[in-house]
This record gives sequence, C-alpha cells and structure tokens, in this order.
Amino acid sequence: MAKLRHIAITVPDPWKAAEFYMRVFGMKKVGETDWANASGVYLSDGTINLALLNYKTDQAAGEWCGRDFFGIHHFGFWVDDVAATRKAMEAAGGRYWMGEPAEGGGFYEVKYRDPNGVVVDITANGWVGAMKDAPKPAGKARSRRAAKKKNPGRTSLTRD
Repeated sequence: MAKLRHIAITVPDPWKAAEFYMRVFGMKKVGETDWANASGVYLSDGTINLALLNYKTDQAAGEWCGRDFFGIHHFGFWVDDVAATRKAMEAAGGRYWMGEPAEGGGFYEVKYRDPNGVVVDITANGWVGAMKDAPKPAGKARSRRAAKKKNPGRTSLTRD
C-alpha cells in the first residue's frame, strides 16, 4: 500500500519557513538543497518529509504556477512498485510530467499530474526523514472481539 510521506511547499524564504515549522510543530531539519532548479530546506516529524522550496525558474516550478507561486506545490507517495503505480496512475487519468528511477537505486521521484493537474510524486526509495511504515502505538491493542466480550453492549473501542 502506498504511504503519503512527502509534501512540498513553495515559499519565498525556505530557511525562515523552516524556523516557523520547527518552532511551532517541533519538526527537525534533515537536509538542505541548493541546485539549478531550487533551494530549500527539508524537515521531518519522523514520519513525513516536508520540503520547503524556492524554485529558481518558471520551468523548474512548472508552467501551471511559475516561480512566483507560493503554497502546496506537490506531495509524494512511497510505493512498493513504481512500475505498477505508474500503470495505475495512467489508467486512472494521471499524466507523466518528469523524473525517472535512478540507476543503482539512488534517490529519485517520478512526477505525475492527477486528472486535476495536481503534481504527485512516486518513489520506492522514500525521502530523508520519512519512514515508510509509521511505528505502531506502544501498548497492547485489544481486538474488537476481545472488547465485545468484555463489554457486550459496546460496539466500538472509541469514546463517543
């Protein structure tokens, strides 16, 4: 099953934005980037990677928004099988935009647009600071069957 593990937000100052998310939400800086397409800071809450990016050109940002757009730019799913996911994306109306798996299994993203034009990344290698499978909560979880035996009138383990 695919896991949402990456969100990219375009901002005018990635370092200033990073300070906000670190201070308010306790996110940790896990990396920085500065290359031909963008500069930015990568944060994580231990499960999801948050990329705060400032694109350097309209082409790198994507022709639908340009480099002056600020807001959620794209998000990414960590998948088990990139080839199968690509087929499923295309069959459901997704359109390939850019990116291919790296030789030797290095970091990469394959970018698609969903039927509404929203950019969705897929990768089998993940993002720095993200975990494919979130840790299970500590403690013993009771099954619904065990809970029903203990409280026959109760239909749910949640509090109403």
